[in-house]
Parts: sequence; structure tokens; C-alpha cells
Amino acid sequence: MFTIFFDPQTHLANGVPLEEVFGGLTAALADGARDRGISAGLILCFLRDLGADAADAMLRGALSFRDQFIGVGLDSAEVGYPPAPFADVFRLAAAEGLHLVAHAGEEGGPDYVRESLDLLHVERVDHAVRSTEDPGLVARLRGEQTPLTVCPLSNVALRVAGTLGEHVLPAMPDAGLLVTVNSDDPAYFGGYVDDNLAAVRDAFGYDDARLATLARNSFDACFAPEAARHAWKAEVDRWLADREARTPA
Repeated sequence: MFTIFFDPQTHLANGVPLEEVFGGLTAALADGARDRGISAGLILCFLRDLGADAADAMLRGALSFRDQFIGVGLDSAEVGYPPAPFADVFRLAAAEGLHLVAHAGEEGGPDYVRESLDLLHVERVDHAVRSTEDPGLVARLRGEQTPLTVCPLSNVALRVAGTLGEHVLPAMPDAGLLVTVNSDDPAYFGGYVDDNLAAVRDAFGYDDARLATLARNSFDACFAPEAARHAWKAEVDRWLADREARTPA
């Protein structure tokens, strides 16, 4: 199951009605499920630079389409737009049974991750690579096994890391963090999920077992039903066993 983030505020500002935004996305997802067997859920994101009032209005307008999205997120430029002002909006989303995630700790520091956890009560943190700067936060993330959705290629494109070889990704699972590898705005930054996985494999010399761990982590972090997650992890285990069986002793 893929999770697709979308920013309806951008489309509304360009004159696209909200019903057309949802209609186009859900039609595309239905086509993908029918033709390719790919399932996906939508996460509606708030553009943090537009402020909390705009986010609140966006959520209330989108609740007419509540059955078409599974969660809310917070994205756009971090610096100068901390999570705290959006606490009430996230509280409303939680009351509607929506999953909660937020971009934090990419351009912003570890304090943005802490606010996302403490004030927004997110279930996953998107990016979070700067969490490694705060040992106390690392200990907390490790203890709570909070999923962290790392997007290596976009981090390089945005100069969060100078090069992929300088990225903190290898240190994160070594510290016991629940890390997944993902794509982020591939039309802008390049690299879908498989491109990101191939890039970290080549940059860090990851073997099949390490890639399988990242894949399992992604299923532990996703919002699919437990039975589906179990089946997908079993498929990864079979893939790894087959790869190992084909490797000469």
C-alpha cells in the first residue's frame, strides 16, 4: 500500500475546485487498483506557510470528502513555521479518526520533531533526519519505535545532505530507529521509491538483508490492516530467502 501526500490548498489557489481535486485523485487510485493491483491511501497536507487558520478551513472543507482520505500531514517550508500553531487543527483531525503525520526535522531542527510528537501527536515523522543531532530525542524515538520516513534523494536535492554518501541514513537504523526509505516529490527532486532504494544500496553497499529490513520497516510504518502488513512482510521474507538461495556459497 502506497501513501500519497497531496496539497489541496495549492490547487484551490489555482482555481481547481476541491471536488475536482478529490475526484481526479480517487479516479486515478481506482485505475491503479484495477489495472495494476496497487492500493494507496491519500494524506491531505496543510501548507504550513499559509498558517493554522488556513489549515483549519482546509480541513473543515475537506471533511465533506472524509471517506476519500486516511490522514492529514503538515508540509512545505519548515523554518519559521513550527508545528505548535497547528495543534488545534490536528486535534480536530484526530477526532475525525484521521491518521496524523508531519514533516519535521528536515530543514528544521530536532525541536520541530519534538513539537510534532508532543503537540500534534503524530504517528509518523516525515524526514526527521536532524533528530540525530539530539541524543535524547534519538533515545525517545528508539524507545517508542516511531516510524521515520526518510527521503534520501530529495534530502540531497534540498541540500539537507551535501551528497548521498554524507547522508545520516546508515546511522539511523544502527541507533535502533524505525527508518523507512521513500520518495518525495519525484517530479521535482527525481527518484521514485525504487530509485531511492537503489541509490542507498549503491551509496552504502547495502546487501539484500539490509534492503529487506527497510522494506519490512515500511510495512510496520504503514496504515494498512495488520493482516495485510503481515502478508507483505512474509513476501519480503520469501524474496530474501530466494535471493540467498541463489547466492553461491
